Amino acid sequence: MIKKKIVVNDLMQHDYSYHLTEPMGKNFHAEFTPALTPKQMLRMGVFGGKYMTDCINEFPEDWFTHARLCHEIHDPALNFFGVNASQSLSAWREKGWIYADDPRGWFQWYCRYYMGRRCSDDTRQIKRWKAIKRHAAQIRKNCLNGDLNCRKRQRQALLNWAYDSRII
Repeated sequence: MIKKKIVVNDLMQHDYSYHLTEPMGKNFHAEFTPALTPKQMLRMGVFGGKYMTDCINEFPEDWFTHARLCHEIHDPALNFFGVNASQSLSAWREKGWIYADDPRGWFQWYCRYYMGRRCSDDTRQIKRWKAIKRHAAQIRKNCLNGDLNCRKRQRQALLNWAYDSRII
């Protein structure tokens, strides 16, 4: 595969570039098996619709067709479960969870990974993704199968990490 160079110019990054070294949606680490693609997540509603509203030029246009986005504010009503399940970007920064090349956090990393970028932060991000599945265990333990109104905040948190809690 010929490496394709992506140049990013958005509100948070200027003249940042990376290379796609894998085919889109392929060749993921064996332990990284997200249930949802970035396109599916954006369509369902994640991060109060505020995430990546200025990144349309970086990612495939069809990811944003029917995406539930709001450039002006973080609106939990745009989330699939209609609740806020996100910490602020400033909280993520304080906790040291932000990798310099992905200033928006985990979802930005995932979108770029899905596109075919591989980077030095992959192992850490995959470890963080795996740790979130503890919320799925809590849903299984405390909710009836198919009850999407049970533990909506945990379900939205899982969705924000590409887990599909609708099938729990």
